[in-house]
Amino acid sequence: MKRTMTTADNMTKTIAIIGGGPAGLAAAEILSKTQHAVTVYDAMPTIGRKFLLAGKSGLNLTHAEPYDTFASRFGAANDRLRPALDAFSPKDVRRWAEGLGVETFVGSSGRVFPKAMKASPLLRAWRQRLETRGVTIQTRWRWVGFSDSANDHDLVFETPEGIRTIASHATVLALGGASWPRLGSDARWVPMLEAQGIAVAPFRPANCGFDVAWSEEFAARFAGAPVKSVVATSQDGRTQDGRTQDGRTQDGRTQGEFVITRHGIEGSLVYAHSAALRDRLEAEGQADFVLDLLPGRSLEALTSALEMAPRKASFSNRLRKAARIDGAKLALLREVIRNADRLPANDLASVLKMLPIPLVRPRPIEEAISSAGGISSGAIDPSGMLRHMPGVFVAGEMVDWEAPTGGYLLTACFATGRHAASGLLRWMSGAD
Repeated sequence: MKRTMTTADNMTKTIAIIGGGPAGLAAAEILSKTQHAVTVYDAMPTIGRKFLLAGKSGLNLTHAEPYDTFASRFGAANDRLRPALDAFSPKDVRRWAEGLGVETFVGSSGRVFPKAMKASPLLRAWRQRLETRGVTIQTRWRWVGFSDSANDHDLVFETPEGIRTIASHATVLALGGASWPRLGSDARWVPMLEAQGIAVAPFRPANCGFDVAWSEEFAARFAGAPVKSVVATSQDGRTQDGRTQDGRTQDGRTQGEFVITRHGIEGSLVYAHSAALRDRLEAEGQADFVLDLLPGRSLEALTSALEMAPRKASFSNRLRKAARIDGAKLALLREVIRNADRLPANDLASVLKMLPIPLVRPRPIEEAISSAGGISSGAIDPSGMLRHMPGVFVAGEMVDWEAPTGGYLLTACFATGRHAASGLLRWMSGAD
């Protein structure tokens, strides 16, 4: 086994960052301002692959809502993440991007995007800044564990040239969660940390779609069809403080749209409720995604309109004229409520206002936008260091927290990476 020392003559310490995603690069940026030798190691041929994928349809960097509201979107992890977010808030994200020459704008939903609507210009500028400051980036270096040597911080890698062992004075692990493993977040690090006595909560899909037991006919005809201008509502969409998963309302109601798929449902409205729906499926074995197909009509007005519809008209014509329901919405009603055409007006109106779509299971974690689970909070001290492994810090999605879509996940990855780097510097200076 070949051993390689990376300390340059004019540097005092060597620091390894394992993972070239947003959290790892954010840590590198803080550490690049010091005299230390900083190297980012990534198993993939290029860095930031999931970051680039997120930017294909417009990179949602952060959110422009009031900061206290923003910081409340992380559920059980709110208090743990708050110091990192305080130090790198959504406003700081925008200033940072603009410092790299990437102008941002606020969309109608409050989400913040680069004006170019791409991730690649930002990543190129970021990498150039890091390398100009002396950060080394090693790709195709897969971390496979810690050395058996007396130095607890020696790191073992599989590289194109064979196994290498790197001596590091301190390390930041930013290896991601378990969603989109083909892009590098494959959770292969879990057994390596568990072998060191580090508690890791099982990974679960977050911001995900769900399987529904559609009939073959319905799935074949309507897969890919959008269902627009509906409201999802139920206790499944509420957090403990009464907010919905995406935080848009205080009563568990979220307006938006989703897509019918061959296997079930997906899309922004589904993601807004996905964590609570997933948890309920795990706890009770069942959960309904409840829809108001006509959020602009009261139950009373809808009942009256249905009662006045011509009795001799077909069911589809009655709904089209009295409720303006047709297409995918009408098919969805028929699929879920098989005897809908025989219901009296008041019961039919109730179903249109609260249509329960029974869910079977979340879609596989490989398809999820992000993941829940990871290194348990009790294993990490307030600075981001593993309690049982002095000098090893962790950041990003490999830690047990989750966030809704809307820029929350990416901002928290930036913030926790910077927080871990700051904690590392305090630890090396003896301040902690």
